[in-house]
Formats: sequence, C-alpha cells, structure tokens
Amino acid sequence: MPGIGSAGGFKGSFDSDEAFFIFSSFHTPVTVYRYAVTANSYQVWAEPSLDTNLDDVVVEQRFYASKDGTSVPMFVVSRSSITGPAPTMLYGYGGFGIAIVPFYNAMQMAWVEQGGVLAIANIRGGGEYGRAWHQAAQFGKRQNAYDDFIAAAQFLLDERISSEDGLVIQGESNGGLLVGVVTNQRPDLFAAALPGVGVMDMLRFHQFTGGALWVADFGSPDVEEHFNSLLAYSPYHNIGAGTDYPAILVTTADTDDRVVPGHSFKYVAALQAASLGDKPRLIRIETRAGHGADIPLDKIIALYADQLAFAAHWAGLTVQP
Repeated sequence: MPGIGSAGGFKGSFDSDEAFFIFSSFHTPVTVYRYAVTANSYQVWAEPSLDTNLDDVVVEQRFYASKDGTSVPMFVVSRSSITGPAPTMLYGYGGFGIAIVPFYNAMQMAWVEQGGVLAIANIRGGGEYGRAWHQAAQFGKRQNAYDDFIAAAQFLLDERISSEDGLVIQGESNGGLLVGVVTNQRPDLFAAALPGVGVMDMLRFHQFTGGALWVADFGSPDVEEHFNSLLAYSPYHNIGAGTDYPAILVTTADTDDRVVPGHSFKYVAALQAASLGDKPRLIRIETRAGHGADIPLDKIIALYADQLAFAAHWAGLTVQP
C-alpha cells in the first residue's frame, strides 16, 4: 500500500491486466490507483487537488498500556517539523464494534496543518481486533473503553507529544458520550473538550427515537445490573461539582432524530449549574440539521470553524496566517 491507510473498492475484469482501487489516509484524501497485475505495480490514476501541502505530514502507529495492562494502538499524526510537545487533539469512539481506520478528515487535517498533533486512540468497544475487542467494552465492561482513552491521554502527556496544558479531546455520538465520561473522570488532563451529539443521559437514552437499539451495546436501564453500571459513568449524572473542569463546547443539532438534542441540553445545563471553575461550558446548536451526515456542507464548515477556534484558543495553538 502507499502507506498507513485504508484501501477498498477493488475493481477489475478477468480479461484485463489492470484493476483499480481507492486509498485514503489521515493525510491523503480518497485517491484512485491503477494496479498493473503482471508488473505487480500501481500508480495514481485520479486524485483531488488540495489548497495545502501535506507531503511533510507523518503518520505513526504507537502502542500504550491501558489501566489493566491491555496494549492499545493509537495513530499519531503531525508535520515532520513538530519535534517537541505541541497542542494535541485526541479523538476516540469505542463502541458498537466500529473500527476507526485511517481516513481523510478535513477538520482533523486543518488542526495538523496549523502545527497541532492529531491522535486517534483505537480503544476497546470498537472492532479493530474483531469481536473480542468489541465485547471487552460492552455492558458492564464499558469502563474499559474509558480507561483506554484516559490512558491514551496520559501517554500523550508522559511522552511529551502533547504540550502540558494543550490536550483537547473530541468525539461524536458514542464518541461524544466518551468525551463526557472521561471529562468527568479526569478533568485535570484536558485543556478543552468537544463532545458532539453525545449520549449524555444513560438512564433515559432508550426512551427516545432509536435509543432502544443501543441497549445491545450499553445494556438496559430497566435491568438493575445494567442500571447500576450505566449510572456509574453517565455524563449527566456524574458531573463533579467543586472540581476545575476544562473548557467545554457541546455541539448538537435541533432536528437530530438519532441522539436527540435533549441529551446535550440537559448536560450543558447541568455543567453550567455546577461550580466547575472559570473556564466556559458552552453549547452550539445547529438549526435545521441532523446527526452528522445530515448536515449540509456550509453548516459543516461553520461547525468545524467554531470547534477548531475554540480548541485552538484553550490549547494554545497559534494559528498561522
């Protein structure tokens, strides 16, 4: 392959010596390659043009130990000129058996373009190592995913990848839940948190729209055993009043019918009502938009601009002109 990335869409015919596939990575938009079968070689056939040069961006895979000793993989992306601690954005998901594989994300690369570091933690709950990796953070084992993410943050700080007061965490949907949980559990680690369209009330999620479907991963609040484990980490129910919290920008959309915006409304209201220090706890509500993919391009650009500006301010990232 051309590097650390994801390939797919292989197409060819039995009577042809050529085939085509697509490849993408954190620093490579979706590119079409032509593969010559007899020569066993490939070359770029079609690629998009960018307004920035990402040739000096380096993608590494690192491994770190979680709380229980489990080895967890993490991708670290930065410009080659970044040789010391820098403001870092840590992203995670960790649920429903979904593997977070390398792919191009314009928001994340805008952060790297400005001199920040991007880290993607492949925590348990996802499908990176198959079904067992998924099941290791299902139901009452959900804390494993949160321990993995906290350990990723600690690794970035200990290895001096992230600057001391420059670590930002970001996630959406189940990843928004992840950000809410770890912010409650280790607020001291983070300069800012960006929980997007998150599941924040783990005792009532099953009562709205498609929430009942998530019982297969979270467990049911109507079952005592599951109720107790859900209550233990539910972001809305575990805000640590009297503790200094990072700056938080919650994002949601008013017509999100997958994770209803009421989760975010209640969560940010609880944050603002608690004594959590001087940093802001804000909410950004997009109008006439849904859950992620349901947002028009102009609204996505505006959302990314607000999130990146907020993160850069609190992490100390100096934006280049």
